[in-house]
Amino acid sequence: MSAPIIRMRGVCKYHGRFAALTDIDLTVAAGEHVVICGPSGSGKSTLIRCINRLEEHDAGRIFVDEVELNADTRNIAAVRSEVGMVFQQFNLFPHLPILDNCTLALRLVRGLAPEAARELALGYLRRVQIANQAEKYPPELSGGQQQRAAIARSLCMRPKIMLFDEPTSALDPESIAEVLDVMADLARDGMTMICVTHEMAFARRIADRIIFMDHGRIVEAAPPQQFFSAPRSLRAKLFLSRLLRYEGSGAPGTAQTAPQAVATTAQFNLGDGSDG
Repeated sequence: MSAPIIRMRGVCKYHGRFAALTDIDLTVAAGEHVVICGPSGSGKSTLIRCINRLEEHDAGRIFVDEVELNADTRNIAAVRSEVGMVFQQFNLFPHLPILDNCTLALRLVRGLAPEAARELALGYLRRVQIANQAEKYPPELSGGQQQRAAIARSLCMRPKIMLFDEPTSALDPESIAEVLDVMADLARDGMTMICVTHEMAFARRIADRIIFMDHGRIVEAAPPQQFFSAPRSLRAKLFLSRLLRYEGSGAPGTAQTAPQAVATTAQFNLGDGSDG
């Protein structure tokens, strides 16, 4: 296992009297792929938003690539320059073409010349297979295309870490598969990734580790095979039984328990050893 690139120790986050995060201890190695799942309101999004200081933690310590996230604005800027994030909504500038959405930070933050920024952005748009949409405006694209543009925009900054906050929650099934294929490709290339998602087929295939959260705490952490076949906590068993109830190879409408359920929500271009 590579050296840790993210370390969270005793991290807490409060909204008034409500504890959004309690005593979070999490270490992520460089190149590791971590999927965070759990019920709504369990603190999943808050956790990853703390990693790039979109949420300010109230207690504990967070280190990203050996830089501590604290009130020092230089540290915050240093971390954000190395961490890309993709949100549930695409957060593209609707008045700018896709290419300009991708080059804006390259020119203003990285200081690249316009032509160099354009070539770099087009390269990443080709990677996510929407280079032919570069001159269109976000409203002219499908949801899946817009999310792939958002991923390309993050990749243009050449981050060491990518955070995904339920990136497929607003998409139709076909668009979900398009976005998950891009994310699986990033995983193949060794990108450090933390992904909040309920796409369990994706989690099973690309994750090195599943983190299950409830009520602001990490309840369970395990490799995918162990988590899906033999979850330790009763809360994780209940979550999986509900989430995977109508998935699998059984007859339509047949409920399955968590250890029996097989996540088959999408197929990806990530080889599983059976493709030769």
